[in-house]
Order: sequence, then C-alpha cells, then structure tokens
Amino acid sequence: MLLIAIAADIAGACSEHDVQQTPNLLLSSDRLTAEHATCSKLRSVPQDATGPRDQSGRYVKGSKPVLIRNATIWTGEPVPGTSLEDAHAGKGYAWISSDVYMEHGLIKRVEPAISVDSLSHDCDVWDAQGGLLTSGIVDMHSHTGVDSLPDLVGSEDTNELSNDITPYVRSIDGLNPLDPQLQVIKSGGVTTSLVLPGSGNNIGGEAFVIKHAVGKPDGRPEISAEDMLADPEKHWRYMKMACGENAKRVYGTVGREFGPFSRLGEAWYFRHAFEQASTLVKAQDDWCDAADRLGAENMPDYLPMDLHWESLGAVLRGQVMVNTHCYTIPDLEAFVRHTNEFKFPVRAFHHAHGTYLVPEILKRAYGDRPPAAALFADNMYYKAEAYVASEQAGKILYDSGITPVYVSDNPVLNAQHVVFEAAKAYRYGLPYHAALAGVTSASAELLGLGERIGKVKPGFDADIVVWDSDPLSVGATPIQVWIDGTAQYDAPVELKKPAPEPMKPDIALADVGAEMVGKADVIFAGVSKVVLPGTEYQLNTEGSLGHVVVRKGVITCVGRCQDDILAAQGDRVEVLQLRNGHLAPPITAFGSFLGVEEIAAEEDTQDGENDESTFSAALDGLLFGSKSLNAAYSHGVTRAISAPAFKNGGHKGVSVGFKTGALHALDEGAVWNDEAAAHYTLTLAAKQGKTPSLSSAVSELRTKLLKAVDANATDARLSLEDRKLNEVVAGKTALVIDVHSADIIASVLRLKAEVEAATAAKSSESHAIRLVIFGGAESHLLAPELAAANVSVVLAPLLAYGVSWDQRRSLTGAPLTNGTAIGILHAAGVKVAIGTSEDWETRDLALYAGIAHVNSGGKISESEALKMVSSNIYEMLGLKEKYVAGPGDFVVYDGNPLQIDSRVRAVADGRGVVSVWT
Repeated sequence: MLLIAIAADIAGACSEHDVQQTPNLLLSSDRLTAEHATCSKLRSVPQDATGPRDQSGRYVKGSKPVLIRNATIWTGEPVPGTSLEDAHAGKGYAWISSDVYMEHGLIKRVEPAISVDSLSHDCDVWDAQGGLLTSGIVDMHSHTGVDSLPDLVGSEDTNELSNDITPYVRSIDGLNPLDPQLQVIKSGGVTTSLVLPGSGNNIGGEAFVIKHAVGKPDGRPEISAEDMLADPEKHWRYMKMACGENAKRVYGTVGREFGPFSRLGEAWYFRHAFEQASTLVKAQDDWCDAADRLGAENMPDYLPMDLHWESLGAVLRGQVMVNTHCYTIPDLEAFVRHTNEFKFPVRAFHHAHGTYLVPEILKRAYGDRPPAAALFADNMYYKAEAYVASEQAGKILYDSGITPVYVSDNPVLNAQHVVFEAAKAYRYGLPYHAALAGVTSASAELLGLGERIGKVKPGFDADIVVWDSDPLSVGATPIQVWIDGTAQYDAPVELKKPAPEPMKPDIALADVGAEMVGKADVIFAGVSKVVLPGTEYQLNTEGSLGHVVVRKGVITCVGRCQDDILAAQGDRVEVLQLRNGHLAPPITAFGSFLGVEEIAAEEDTQDGENDESTFSAALDGLLFGSKSLNAAYSHGVTRAISAPAFKNGGHKGVSVGFKTGALHALDEGAVWNDEAAAHYTLTLAAKQGKTPSLSSAVSELRTKLLKAVDANATDARLSLEDRKLNEVVAGKTALVIDVHSADIIASVLRLKAEVEAATAAKSSESHAIRLVIFGGAESHLLAPELAAANVSVVLAPLLAYGVSWDQRRSLTGAPLTNGTAIGILHAAGVKVAIGTSEDWETRDLALYAGIAHVNSGGKISESEALKMVSSNIYEMLGLKEKYVAGPGDFVVYDGNPLQIDSRVRAVADGRGVVSVWT
C-alpha cells in the first residue's frame, strides 16, 4: 500500500501528509540520492563562459609568457561608450597601435609601449613590426577530424547513417587528431572550429568546439581529442540538425525501411523525435518534483533515463546550442514552427541561402534572439535549395538585424581560407567590421564563448594571429599564430609584401542596388588604369583627365579625349563616374561546367555525363540563359571553354568556346569555337568500367593515340573521338587531361614522348602534342619536366589541398610551405593558367589572379596574373587567334580587379553593346 500511495502522490492524487515517509527498501538509497542530485543538473541552464581567471583552463604549466610588441590591432569591439546603434553602423571600431602581453594561456594586457621590466623575467619578446594583429579565426561549421583528408573510406566518420534521427552520436568519438587538415586550417589563422556531424540525417548528433593545437609541437601535453576542446569546462553542448534535400537523398528511396521521402516526412521525423525527448523530460521533471517533496529514499523507482533521447532532452531543456543546416523558405519556416511547438531555441541556420529572403520568419523562432545565418559568400546554385542564393545575403541579413557569419563546411571549402569568405562578403556589401566579426567575435559569441575567444582584450584566451596584410585583403596570410599563448611555428615561411596597412573600409561597396543596362555609347570618367592586350595606360585621374570613350560598343579614345567627349556630349552620351576605374581584359572560365550544367545535383539541368564508352561534343549540349552564366558575366567572365562531364568526376569529350552573355547557341557570336580541345580524365574517377585501374586508363589512352598515329585522317567515317585524336597527334588540337597525381602526370609525359616518337617514325614531319594538364594539384613536383616537355598547366583549384589521395602532396603555402604550385610552375617556365573545378568559382577568377600576383613576391606582375585567367588559356590550346580582347572586349571596374574592394561596372564582349551597372 505504501508504494501505491507514493505513486498516487507522484501523480498528484494526494499530498505529502497523506502518506507515511518510509524509506524504500527495494531500491538502493545511495543511487536514489545520487539521482536526486542529478535533478539540479537537469534543471540548470548553462551560462556563457565568463568572469575573471588567473589562467586559462587550457594552460600548460611551464609555457613561457610572450610580449608582442609594435602591433596594429583589431580588438574586435568598438571603443567603450559606443551605442548599439553606432556599433551596428561600424562606428567606434578602429585598428590601434599597441602591444599584447600573454601569460598563463590568457591575454593579460593590451597597452601601448608595455615595459619589459614590468613583466615576468622569462618572457619571450616578438616584434610585430607594425603587423596587423587579430584574434584567432573562428570557423563554426567544419567537419575536420571526422571527415579526415585525404578522403578514404576507412577514415570517413562524418555521418552515422544507420538512422535518420541520431541525436545520441557525438563527433568527438570519431575526431582524428592526426587529420593533416587540422594543421593546414590553422595555417590560415583558424584557431577554433566547431566540428559538426554531417547533414545526411535530420538530427545528426552532438558537435564539439576544438582548438587547432595538437600534441607537443603545438604546445600541448598530449595527442588527444579531449585535449583539443576549446572549453575544457564544457559550459555548453552543441548539436547538429539538418533540413531539406540531404536527408531525402540519403533515405528517400523506395524500398528503404524508413524515410524521410519528402519535407513533409522530415517535419514528422523532427516532431516525433522532439515528442520522444519531451516525454523523457516530463517524466524526469515529475520524478524530481516528487523526490523534492517525498525525499529521494522514498521514491518507488529510479530517475527515468534513456540514452537514446538524453541529448535531445537536453536540447529541450535549453542546455544545447542547436545548429541546423537549412536552406529554403519551407525548411526554415517548418523548423521555426518546431522551435515554438517544443520550446527550444536555434543558435544558427547553416548554409541558409534562403534566409535573406525571410528575416522576419527567423525572428519568429522561439527564444529571446533570432537565429544567426552561417553562410558561404558565393558558393551557390549547386543544388535546388541553393538556387535562391544571393551574393548580397550577408548585407541584407545584417541590415535586417540577423547576424551573418562565414564558414567553410570543411572540406567542402578549405577552411584554411575561410577568412576569404568574409572578405568576399565585404566585397558584396557587408560592412567591414561585420565581415571581420563574421569569422571572429560574432562566431565566438554564437558558440557561447564570446568572453573567451574572438577578441583581443585582457582575460580572453591567448589565441592571436599576426597577418602580412589586412585579413580581408586578397591573399592575406598569417605570419605567426599563437594558441593559448604558444607560437605554433618555429620557422614560419613569410611572404615578401609591402609594409602592411589596414584597408580603409569602402562604404561604396554597400551600394548593391545596381541595375544592368545595355548601352552602345558611354563615357567612363575617373579611369586610373587600362590593361588590355597591346594597350596599357596609367592615367591621371585628377580633374577630368582619366577618360575612356566608347562608341558603338568599341573604345575610341583613352586619356584626355577632349574632342571625343565634346562630340559624345553633343549626342547626349551618358558619363559614368568610376571610383579608381580600371579596364581589364575579359576573363575566360576554363574547366567548370558553365553552359553544360546548371544545378550540379539535378540531372535535368545538365547535359549529362559520358562514361568509358561515350565521347561527345559539348557544343551539342550547350544550355544558355542560366543564373550561373549570368553571374559569371556580371563578374567579367565573358567567355567560357567547357567540356562534357565524365562519370564520377572530370571531363571527357570535346570542349566548346562560347560567350556567357549570349541568348542561345545561334545568337550572333555566341559560339566562337565549335571544338576547342579534346578532354580526358586520369584522376581517381578514371577507375571505372573497362578501366578499373589508373594504369589501364593510361594504357587505353595510349592505345587510342597510337591508333590515331596510324589512322587515315581523311576517312569520313571516323567517329568524333577518332577524328579529334587524329588532330591531337597531328598537333592541330590540344589534348587536355584532368590529372592531379605527380605519378600519373609522369606517366602522361612518357605517353606524350612515346606517341610523338611514333609519329616521327611514321612521317618525316613530326608533330608535338599540345598537352595541357588540368587540375595539377601535384604538378609542382614535376615543374622542370613539364617545362622541358612544353606542357602547360591549368590549376584548378588555384590553391589545392589534399582532398583526395592523388592530391595529398599539394602545397598549401605560407606559413607552412615555401610557395604554392603556381609560383613554382611559373618560376620553372611552365605556361600556367587558373581554372575552376566548380561553376561558382568563376565569380572569383579575378581575385584568384590577385592572389597569384600578391603572394608571388613580385615575380608575377598584375598583367601576367590577368593573362592567367584570359590569354594564357588560348595560347595553351593553340587558339591565340581566337582571342581578341581589345576595343570591343573589355571589363570596367571600380577599383583594381585584383583587389577585394573592386566591383564590375561594365562589360563588353565584342557584340556592339556595353552592359553597364548604374
């Protein structure tokens, strides 16, 4: 009867005085007492890490204090007394001249002219020589350590795909401290990352914030994932969830035991999971309330526990920061509904391409603050839910009161360069201070570590980066990185650059309301420089001297142009005032699938893929009028050379040269070369079908080329592939091979020599194969051999990293390596160009050229860098006569196109009209 009475009391059927308080002899009183003590933990809501500390929780005893002298510092916050409104507008922020003293893993002092006499006697002194100093970069969306590189089946631990709902798994249980990418990322100034499970599941599991210091070389006592935790006191827990396409693609297949198959199903899976967790939470609360009233020793059973739902229950208790991969309006709105139904907040929506359209929906989310948006700057259109994206998303969100931060999704983007995402956001209109906060203080605050990391001020963790230039400038590179006050590099490679100075934030970049208008006649005023083939002018922009006059789509005058201006003014020709105007040659995209693919994840929007038995001409599959082509055109990419796709990655077939601004393939001048080059793939994707090995793929290509040597080139019955290979061995058509591995490149060079020898043996007239390497991650290892063989290289990406096994020997650049592939190839005399492996990258080609220039130590000039994204490509392919960039082909910029504060103002592609953004 006693147990019945107690049970009735728990249910509220009777009060405490209705039953006799007698210890329950059937259960362990020690366990009941311990579980009652757990109730206080269940009821507690974490607070952000804060408060004064004598030393960091990560401090390693014996670590020396460090004084950084003569630094130019971005503290990460406005001066005291700045109002919230002024701070939002960027007022009160400034770079300051000061010293930084670090001791016991903390920043202790930020003051000018700190006296060494006032410091510990064993202090190390490091002279920044005016260098620009910030807090460590914070990337709040990474898979480093669980998606270890190079990508191998045995080291892939990103998603637990045994079920769509897996809140119970934890990224720390698969975190590999020896993932090489951890060190690569740190070399870009990233000191802290939130390592998330993947987005294959609607609820993917718990995430952990780590610092990129591993083992004794990095100042840590051991090689341990636990030792890498950024917050050893574990103030907060973190969880990854995901809406939209991913889970549907993984689980939504007929015949699977479970879904979801649709967004409708996803919403149900979420709600069902939250309901299970809610049931557990209520049962625990009821037990704790009863134990408070009756005494733990009188409870009829133990505290309800369920490891399956424990972490999700903690979400509903407000103890876990939820970060949700969510793109589209339906996904965002559904998830906001979930938050209000089950009463839990969301810290940030990730990827979040649709958030800029619906900031008010985000503000309806449960809690006292709207979710932030964790974004890419311009990686978009790759699947249907990313097709609504905007380059101005960050600015629009910030203006609407939503915090934008910038992330890598490493290895989707190389997190080594996540600060470049913030830089591009600034270029697209986000205020300078907000862009820099988007990878420092704002990210830290969203992790609940806003009083630990992300700023340079006393009491914060001693995570510091000194840069060789403004961190938001093109090619900015760390000189030294400190984590917990310990320098991470004994002898870092430092690039030769002018004395660093902070950029002056350009408020004109915030004006993004431009509209494109076609004009035959226009006058550009305020032109500083013209760099076109055979035409290079440095103009004086004082007064009205720097002018370029365009009539009927053609440049007719450069300079003072007084007579031309008077005549044009008589015709009421509009004058467009530029800001440090530059005219440069149009950019050519090479290697992407522009024009043959629109949405990479949607087969209906693309030409398709060739396999080992098919070979086609991209001309026959051209697709015009797409958002990707329009975006390329608006960034000065007026031409593209695109080849058909190869199954599982790469190219196979004949590429086509076309203009990105054309309406269709029969538009006048739309296609300027029907058959630009022959393409094959010898990356890891070549191991398929009839060529299950790389050696067999090389052998097959050898067989085809040697067959072409013996073939009758005039036979009208030849297939497209045979005809193009005949042209290749005759030196009439370029052979472009997708390849990264230095070993396979060596095989290709042997193959080239063998086929050329066979050609010479058959005919008194020998022909050199015009060979172009595309990709070339490891090409730097064979730079002299490539130069000797007169083989060109199109690097894609420009800054490779070891994503796959055949790219594992990529050079990541300073401060880790002395140079990158482009510098080594250029120095060896190899003809080099910059290509793209994905369509979205075409927007950034001018900036990639800027990186090649600014990080070359003066060895690659601005004009050479521009050629790497234009005329060099034509020389490589033997199409130089097809490249005419002159009076009717040009791009007009506000600012230097190789710098971050530039913007395209006009584009002319030789069709008699100038597209002007007014």
